[in-house]
Amino acid sequence: MRNRYPVWKNLLILAILALAVIYSSPNLFGEDPSVQLSPNRTVKLEQATVVQVEKLLADAGVKPKSIELTNDRLLVRFSDTDGQLKAEDVLKGAMGNNYTIALNLAPATPAWLRAINAQPMYLGLDLRGGVHFLLQVDMDAAVKQAEERYAEDIRAVLRESKVRYLSVERTNNYIEVKFQDAGTLGQGKDVVKKELRGLQLDTDPSANLLKAKMSEPEIREVRKFAVAQNITTLQNRVNELGVAEPVIQRQGEDRIVVQLPGVQDTARAKEILGATATLEFRLVDSEHAVPTDGKVPLNSRLYYDRGGRPVLLQRKIIVTGDQVVDASSGLDSQSGSAAVFINLNSTGAKKMADTTKDNIGKAMAVVFIENKSETKEVNGKKITTKRKVEEVINVATIRDRFSKRFQITGLDSTNEARNLALLLRAGALVAPMDIVEERTVGPSMGKDNIQKGIHSNVYGFLAIAAFMIMYYRVFGVFSIVALGMNVVLLVAVLSMLQATLTLPGMAGIALTVGMAIDANVLINERIREELRNGVSPAAAIFLGYDRAFATILDTNITTLIAGVALFLLGSGPIRGFALVLCIGILTSMFSAVLVSRMLVNLTYGWQRKLTKLAI
Repeated sequence: MRNRYPVWKNLLILAILALAVIYSSPNLFGEDPSVQLSPNRTVKLEQATVVQVEKLLADAGVKPKSIELTNDRLLVRFSDTDGQLKAEDVLKGAMGNNYTIALNLAPATPAWLRAINAQPMYLGLDLRGGVHFLLQVDMDAAVKQAEERYAEDIRAVLRESKVRYLSVERTNNYIEVKFQDAGTLGQGKDVVKKELRGLQLDTDPSANLLKAKMSEPEIREVRKFAVAQNITTLQNRVNELGVAEPVIQRQGEDRIVVQLPGVQDTARAKEILGATATLEFRLVDSEHAVPTDGKVPLNSRLYYDRGGRPVLLQRKIIVTGDQVVDASSGLDSQSGSAAVFINLNSTGAKKMADTTKDNIGKAMAVVFIENKSETKEVNGKKITTKRKVEEVINVATIRDRFSKRFQITGLDSTNEARNLALLLRAGALVAPMDIVEERTVGPSMGKDNIQKGIHSNVYGFLAIAAFMIMYYRVFGVFSIVALGMNVVLLVAVLSMLQATLTLPGMAGIALTVGMAIDANVLINERIREELRNGVSPAAAIFLGYDRAFATILDTNITTLIAGVALFLLGSGPIRGFALVLCIGILTSMFSAVLVSRMLVNLTYGWQRKLTKLAI
């Protein structure tokens, strides 16, 4: 009875193995070449869009494999890349500027597997192909923009304090404020010192000049914020491409690495990454009517909302998007309508509070400004053109004095509120960036890497199987079955975690296969040792597993500790390797101890007179 598992334990192990087979199977189906349509803010995806796309492709003689409509994108799958490329040309020409159209590779997982959330592993750049960009942030531009904001703040605080000044100019890392006389110079210095604590102040009494300069800690903070904010914005932009598991991380002081696995349209990726955007809060000009003759009042500007309706706004900007610290969507507690809750930094909060205090009952608008670049092929040459998009995305009435935290209402739906909150959180590219390095990894190279990785694992597995079966006979077969299930379990867990598999990860799988068989070798040798000591076969099986377990546990725990340390302290491919190693250790213990023991029990545990073992 010592070599029998209870029925529930056998069923539990079989259930785990069945789930592992199901959740690892999506990796066998490959990927479909596809075209992805993501709507811009001005349009919505609906069934009519599907009908339009079907008609366009039918007219062009392109037959899609399937068309899938989700909330945020339309995915058109094809059987080959020829149809994919032809469809991209057709849709780009016909759908205009209302959609982001990008080439992609979509998992060909059957619908019934997707219904139970069984998805394949993500493949890294070295296995799937894609593009690698190294972007350099223009730190000088970030500091310059910060100095310009301080210059505007100085004008504002001097006006509010009614201190007269002649000019405020930014020259050679200084903001110079010229006053009429020594008296106003002293008053101005006191006001600026009190209101803007991040500035270092100096005076030139002979010229009645106040010189303000950003402190070194402030400059370092601006530079740090510029890179962090740009990374956040890039992450949101990459989502437009539908890239799974992109790598966007800081490198050094002023550079950002962007890796987009599976992206085939490099030009489109560069357009989206290089686009810049910002937000502005402005008061609606309620004193003048919207001009119909093109004559806009001197202190106002004419904008248009997403529906093409004209909106007359004041030229003075209250707050820009880079002063938004956080934004979230929700419901207005009084009306129950959709709302966006916004947090501003201290400078933005003061500006907003002062402005809204004097304008309760008036309307305020949020203006979205984006500079886009588009690349088109003309006569065999790729030509990039730039265009600026300015539109009013929201107009709401000021009901009370705003503070650091306030809400925007008047939105059409909760979905629009979520989009606006996302936009505000993403903010703008604080500083422009240049692509200093660009590398493209072709799909064929990634395919070669996958094949080589699979071949190395398969050949290693077969070599181990041949040795184990020759050396341990039937127990070698048990060990190989357990080893195979270990690989299936490992792939299933990685798939369920939606981990990214890279070449180092495949090396981790190969290492795990080698380490997993060690546990079975220990068990088999223990059983042989017990048989040599004259113990009966049934007792040898029990003692072999029982005594080998402590050794297996010790060796795997020490390796697991090293793997966890590698995962916590490493980055990029090292973390991927460590993750596969740690998961592989856990699955190998399960397969080596429980799965192989179950097989041994089912084979020998029911025999009443066991006289010999094939080991």
